[in-house]
Amino acid sequence: MIQLQAVTKEYRMGSETIHALRNVDIDIMPGEYIAIIGPSGSGKSTLMNIVGCLDTASRGAYTLAGTSVGKLAGDRLATVRNETIGFVFQSFNLLPRLNARENVELPLIYAGVRKTARRQRAMNMLERVGLKDRVTHKPNELSGGQRQRVAIARALATNPPVLLADEPTGALDTHTGVEIMALLEELNREGTTLIVVTHDIELALRATRRIHLRDGEIIQEEVS
Repeated sequence: MIQLQAVTKEYRMGSETIHALRNVDIDIMPGEYIAIIGPSGSGKSTLMNIVGCLDTASRGAYTLAGTSVGKLAGDRLATVRNETIGFVFQSFNLLPRLNARENVELPLIYAGVRKTARRQRAMNMLERVGLKDRVTHKPNELSGGQRQRVAIARALATNPPVLLADEPTGALDTHTGVEIMALLEELNREGTTLIVVTHDIELALRATRRIHLRDGEIIQEEVS
């Protein structure tokens, strides 16, 4: 599903070169549950952005679902990203003026899905995450856990084979965080490839494979 080969990412800051990633090699099979873990500054966010096609590598190759994404132009890259990867963020990233259903519909609008079909799809996804009775509520009328469920429903709207979760429980209390991870893990058992980026060891231990980063390099891999 995902293959990174000698992926390197460098940034220029004045006369200094920052090495965010150094020759990273990763193979992720369909249906795996991966945790990418490391302290602040380890390269987790950079790796997430490259895997999620939000950024490109300075050097190396990235293949996503059989497509070499490093060679794609902007529009084609956006299409591959939207069809293949669903995103769940710590800060939810919901639009405050839209209700739950309208937030979930957004990726379907970009995908060109007709209004009736996308509305039904959004309703189905909200029911899937346990929010059937909250479809007309705006984000400020929902709890943190409910907002994250809306974000998960939005991520699932286009049926992506990969779900990329960046600190998905970071803004939640412990009990709600456990509920959200249980939902993500249920989706993984149903076949979705789940990649969780975190600094939380306890959260990472729930994954079946853990990739440890430090200073832009993979220093260890563990399998449960």
